[in-house]
Amino acid sequence: MNSLDPRVNRLPVVGKPGEISPKAPLDQLGTFEVFVQPKEGKPFQHEGIVHAPDVEMAFVLAKEAFTRRFMCVSLYVCDTRNVYVSPLTEATANAYDLISDTVEKTGGKTSFEIYHLPKRGKQHVHAGTVQAGSPQEAMAEAKRMFKNDKTVYNIWAVRTSDIRFTSAEEKDLWLTLSEKKFRDASDYKGGDKLKEFLERNNA
Repeated sequence: MNSLDPRVNRLPVVGKPGEISPKAPLDQLGTFEVFVQPKEGKPFQHEGIVHAPDVEMAFVLAKEAFTRRFMCVSLYVCDTRNVYVSPLTEATANAYDLISDTVEKTGGKTSFEIYHLPKRGKQHVHAGTVQAGSPQEAMAEAKRMFKNDKTVYNIWAVRTSDIRFTSAEEKDLWLTLSEKKFRDASDYKGGDKLKEFLERNNA
């Protein structure tokens, strides 16, 4: 029976009463975590996320979204689903205190990149690389290697093989940024120009 409300009549047919139909596939793009290296020798830090259909497009979009207005020497991305996250902490609790020292050991090992959240409200920063057979083992190994008297509020572990790094051939993507000072608001020197304008008009 049709409704007297035309808005209801315009709704698509989603099934018959009493029948359960499978859900349609999501039409949204996946999310990818973006990490940047501001200067040579500095650790990579988490900068944000991009939505993309695959890791290669995520790499391109990340470059456009996060490296157009500040200096950057390298960048990499990884699928959000490949980021293993430690339990959440409260107050000043150290995330490493929530990581078990003993985990089931597995056979083959691979490298994992470890990231620390050193301050609430800030971004995760790369702490180092560990060898482990699983994300849980990577967390335990990170605790052994990186825990100290400084509080870490959250920990991420990502398999190195799941990261789309900037290759050596792609390094020149950022070589021209140092010349594009017109993108920096400070380069316009608005205060100096205003001062010159006022001096000319008061003369």
